Amino acid sequence: MLEHLTVDTFKSKVFNYVDNKEWKYEGKTPCMIDFYADWCQPCKMVAPILEELQAEYGDKIIIYKVNTEEQQELAAVFGVQSIPSLLFVPAEGQPQMAQGALPKETFKKAIADVLKVTE
Repeated sequence: MLEHLTVDTFKSKVFNYVDNKEWKYEGKTPCMIDFYADWCQPCKMVAPILEELQAEYGDKIIIYKVNTEEQQELAAVFGVQSIPSLLFVPAEGQPQMAQGALPKETFKKAIADVLKVTE
């Protein structure tokens, strides 16, 4: 089961955008953040893929979910205009955003290229 983030858990686990102007990842393990909404059909298509990826990669990556309806502040901070939007956060370096219902192989490529993680 993927962990759902609130503003408070986001600030402690991912990025405290209130205290830091520059990007500073609070975690040690690379992560992906799925910005979604319950009514979004493409989001529903991506959800089982993310569950599979979490199972396949185990503790090498963390996949979080942010409900944009409930956590509008987080969606605004990252300028999320369309969903699903996925933020790929490497342990070191800048995060990268991808949009749309991507196929599993595209996720795997981004996990390898951006997060520097292989299965």
